[in-house]
Amino acid sequence: MRRLIRPYTTAERVVYGLIGFVVVVGLWEAAVQGGLMQRSLLSTPSRIWSVAVTDFGTGVIWRHIFVSFQEFALGFAASLVIGIPLGLAIGWFPRVDHLLSALLAGLNATPNVALIPIIVVIWGLGLESKVVVVFLSAFFAVMVTTYTGIRAIARRHLDITRSFGGSRWLAFRTVAIPSTVPFMISGTRIGAGRALVGVVSAEILAANAGLGFYISQTATFLDTARAMLGIIFFGIIGLVIGEVIRVLERRFDAWRPQIH
Repeated sequence: MRRLIRPYTTAERVVYGLIGFVVVVGLWEAAVQGGLMQRSLLSTPSRIWSVAVTDFGTGVIWRHIFVSFQEFALGFAASLVIGIPLGLAIGWFPRVDHLLSALLAGLNATPNVALIPIIVVIWGLGLESKVVVVFLSAFFAVMVTTYTGIRAIARRHLDITRSFGGSRWLAFRTVAIPSTVPFMISGTRIGAGRALVGVVSAEILAANAGLGFYISQTATFLDTARAMLGIIFFGIIGLVIGEVIRVLERRFDAWRPQIH
């Protein structure tokens, strides 16, 4: 019975999502065409589609997409490479927690946008400054979620491992890390969304290329159709990345320890 229900619920989610999208687009188009909203402020789906065909066809937007993807990939990868091991270390070793918790809490409480001018002064307007902003945007989500996962490990599992003569390293390798994998993946999904926000923030404030720059530049000249195209494209990228990671998250959800 469960096998019959699960495909139906998955298809239902997709169908209802498409229906919602079509309804919103239809209402948007009708509202602008009917004069309820100004075309110069919000454009229309049909106009956005028209400029999308033009800019993708001429290749104007591809350079901006490549720049943004490069910034996202490098910054997000760095946040995973540093954030996951650091989260594991802080959660597993109390002395590391005492040493770094105050510093990391202070950095986490500081808005990334406030740091962008300093980052630009240090790293300039090139790729490096954008990668740093993206890294900071995603790093804390990845690190904190990993830390939460390792702190949520059932104490009885660790006690059983040690009662059979297992070392602390064995408990870490065979109990702590597998139990934390679902949290790592959740942090990865959250961090991916934060990383995209970092890309937009950095490119709007200080850049000469990228989708954020594309949005800012076109909006400055009141080309709202292209500005909305950039925004929608970012939304599509975030949706695709989120769904891919969500599938992986469900795959490892059975490994997640129960939090009481």
